[in-house]
Amino acid sequence: MKENKTSNRSFLRLMKTTRLPKAAMSAGLAGFLITTLVSLAIPLLTRSLVDGFSVSSLSAPLIGAIAAAFILQAAISGVSNYLLSYSGQKVVAELRGRMWRKLLRLPVSHFDTEPSGGTVSRVVNDTGIVRELISDHVPQFVSGIISIIGAVTLLLIMDWKMTLVMLVSVPVTVIIMIPLGKRMAKISRGMQDETAAFSGSIQQTISEIRLMKASNAEADEEKKGVAGIGRLMQFGLREAKVVSLIGPLMNLVLMTVIVCIIVYGGVRVAGGSMSTGTLVAFLLYLFQIIMPVTSFAMFFTQLQKAKGATERIIHILGLEPEPGQTGISADVAGKPVTLDRVSFSYNPEEPVLNEVSFTANPGEMIAFAGPSGGGKSTLFALLERFYEPDSGRILIGDTPISRVSLENWRRQIGYVAQDSSMMSGTIRDNLLYGMDSTGRPEDDKLWLAAEMAYADGFIREFPDGLDTEIGERGIKLSGGQRQRIAIARAFLRDPLILMMDEATASLDSHSEAMVQDALSRLMAGRTTFAIAHRLSTIVDADKIVFIEGGRVTGIGKHQELLRTHPVYREYAEQQLV
Repeated sequence: MKENKTSNRSFLRLMKTTRLPKAAMSAGLAGFLITTLVSLAIPLLTRSLVDGFSVSSLSAPLIGAIAAAFILQAAISGVSNYLLSYSGQKVVAELRGRMWRKLLRLPVSHFDTEPSGGTVSRVVNDTGIVRELISDHVPQFVSGIISIIGAVTLLLIMDWKMTLVMLVSVPVTVIIMIPLGKRMAKISRGMQDETAAFSGSIQQTISEIRLMKASNAEADEEKKGVAGIGRLMQFGLREAKVVSLIGPLMNLVLMTVIVCIIVYGGVRVAGGSMSTGTLVAFLLYLFQIIMPVTSFAMFFTQLQKAKGATERIIHILGLEPEPGQTGISADVAGKPVTLDRVSFSYNPEEPVLNEVSFTANPGEMIAFAGPSGGGKSTLFALLERFYEPDSGRILIGDTPISRVSLENWRRQIGYVAQDSSMMSGTIRDNLLYGMDSTGRPEDDKLWLAAEMAYADGFIREFPDGLDTEIGERGIKLSGGQRQRIAIARAFLRDPLILMMDEATASLDSHSEAMVQDALSRLMAGRTTFAIAHRLSTIVDADKIVFIEGGRVTGIGKHQELLRTHPVYREYAEQQLV
């Protein structure tokens, strides 16, 4: 009970923080109120028509009133449905916008542990459940309450004895619907969680389709997918069982009450204590009472689903964004970058870096070398501020970079990875990715950057040039072409700090030569950090930082380390001889 109250408060709190279009929502609910009141008048008009029915006594005003009631009900109902759908769409759009903005500003560490498919499900499916509740089920619930109260009041005025006979069905219906509704809510929440997990698994498999096929893993993925589909089917069958119980049971109750009213009402009509029109009106009001009661089960089921979705939405909205969203602006030009006894671990019991210290002076090339798993990529992640050090400081000049705003810091960094990431879209889109739309360069600057990166040649060979679609993650381009576009993008950003993660490691000799020349142009006059798996690419570095087991075991130029560092000398003898 306590948990249910907490979830109710969470749901209401979320709704209060959402800019609900009150005018549209109020007008829509008012429309539903009007149509409900009109529907309550229709049985009374029908009674008058039936009781006085004869061809000669047909009243044009009465027929016109009934026709007008139907037309008015239809027109207002259409407008109300649109206004409530509009309200629901506005709410879900705002929730999705808030969640998307929050997700974009969460630290990388969040996505290290959260499956992407589950996150997508929260943004798309959970907010959709909230929309359905607001647009569909709340209006039906409100109109149902009004319809029941109005119908019962009118029936008591018309004939209280017959009303009591009919009202016997209400507690029977409630007794049936409450346990079934709770069961349906539990099944629905399980279905939500299983759908999120299944979506994440499918998304991961599709995104790594080449790895899957290259590994002959079709059978394994088929087995996993079929298992997930089977679990979803089981939830669907459990839901179908409840629905298959609700429908027949409600029909049984409805038909039993109808028969009882017809028999009892027929006796009353035959005895002259009730008119035929009153009996017809009773039957019409019966439907106006039973049908809303039936829909209440779906309302409470959807409410439970929405409360579950709300908990997950609130969880995302309550997460802390990356530290440093606000801060000072700092120009890194002419200032050294210093790591002062920096330590870091992804898990407290598994340290990755241990008191790493070095200084990169303006314009220097600093190369990181050492065994795999030593912490070189983690150093890059700390310099990019994907993570914050557990202890120690990273300084630009005398200023800790933690005081600099993330936007300002990252704007001054250019990153070229071993397998440069591309976004779906055109070459132009990828060159301009992340740049301010108000200050984007003209095509001549794009071509100049492409020329500096030795990318203009192959771009001009495409029929659409800069507007060539490159496919998901740039799959239509070769590795060398993707690297050169990444370098051209870095030229356009004109960064003061350049970071390279062995940008030529996976290229053929021809592409490597072109990319290396382009990188040499890009490095000129910039402070450069480079991860080196092949020492041949860093022999001319101003400093080589050798990292083993998260510790710096040597700093110096190539010739200096050859003399003083046995492990480096061993690496050099293996690779450079």
